[in-house]
Amino acid sequence: MAHGSTIDIANDTDQPLRAYLTQPPQGSGPGLVLVHDTFGPHEFLHDMADRLAAEGYVCLVAERSAARGDTATAQTLHQAVAHQQGLFEIAASIATLRALPTHRGKLGIIGWRSAALLAVLAAARDDCACVVIYDGVGLESISAALAGLNCPVLLQLGDGDPSVPADARAVLAATSNAHSHIEMQVYACCSHDFATAGHANYNKPAAMMAYSRTIALLRRVLGPLYDLSRLWDAHTLHEFASRDVDATMATMVAQPYVNHIPTMTGGVGHDHLKRFYKYHFVNANPPDTRLIPVSRTVGADRLVDEMVFCFTHTCEIPWMLPGIAPSGRYVEIPLVAIVNFRGDKLYHEHIYWDQASVLVQIGVLDPHGLPVAGVATAKKLLDETLPSNELMGAAWARSGRLD
Repeated sequence: MAHGSTIDIANDTDQPLRAYLTQPPQGSGPGLVLVHDTFGPHEFLHDMADRLAAEGYVCLVAERSAARGDTATAQTLHQAVAHQQGLFEIAASIATLRALPTHRGKLGIIGWRSAALLAVLAAARDDCACVVIYDGVGLESISAALAGLNCPVLLQLGDGDPSVPADARAVLAATSNAHSHIEMQVYACCSHDFATAGHANYNKPAAMMAYSRTIALLRRVLGPLYDLSRLWDAHTLHEFASRDVDATMATMVAQPYVNHIPTMTGGVGHDHLKRFYKYHFVNANPPDTRLIPVSRTVGADRLVDEMVFCFTHTCEIPWMLPGIAPSGRYVEIPLVAIVNFRGDKLYHEHIYWDQASVLVQIGVLDPHGLPVAGVATAKKLLDETLPSNELMGAAWARSGRLD
């Protein structure tokens, strides 16, 4: 994760503007200006800028001068928009970022809450390449400006946000439906600040989805593009072939995490995960372990790998069968890995498999009378012509007589 610094930006007033600047690990990249309303929170935006810098962007948080005023000043955001001061400040931020020697390529803008208005109007004035909006307060009042933008726009709203009520969302939805450059995503059971970590309304699943959609737009319009498939192959090579813990960790961000969902094994953070890899995973798989690839889906910031995982249970496998003595039995199971990346490094892995199928195959679970199967699950994944619905038994037979 990158860590930035505070800089001063010259503008049309006597007092310079403060801004938070953070750079990508590779030293240069496309630009992002992050714009907030006068109620902050700056700590969240600094963290977001650091996160986006790790994705490959030069990020500048425009800390508008009204944010340093008293409460009465802070409550005049819409007046500031009307008087153009907010736009002047953001224009100065955009110009500063574009002049940086580390800025390469295009520039986008991300706006939160009431600053959505500023983000849209600034994008129109300063020829930004894309706009991302969270909690777009008042955007319905400038729907014509939205429609007139010459760049992609992503609107991300909560369906329970009182500051963007149903009638406002209806106007924005109509604008989005009528203009292909506008994408609108509404998140169920979410309110204002649903994607703001630390806020009472923070909704982690929705925030994660919104972030992935943000990255998808940024990658498509600004770049940079990374070969996620190649990065994942390198990671699994070190896990299962070379069995090199340090090389495995080198493919990941500074503080990664892994979660094997059925057994809740893995690790969070560098030290915890390295301990897990060293003593309970990389060097704890049977010698004949192999992966049979079935399919791979690659997105903007994550990859989904579908495979058959094969091994002979000749040793204890702490991550999959903790505490179970070796049975000597051969096992094949379908396994799915959902891998998230941050820039050109792995950030986290969610690994899924059918634990009941494993237990059946090593002989510790009797499948009789239970809706579970053993190696048949892997066989049917590889051959769809094998029988379906056998576990449904009499129910399946009855439905055949109804046709």
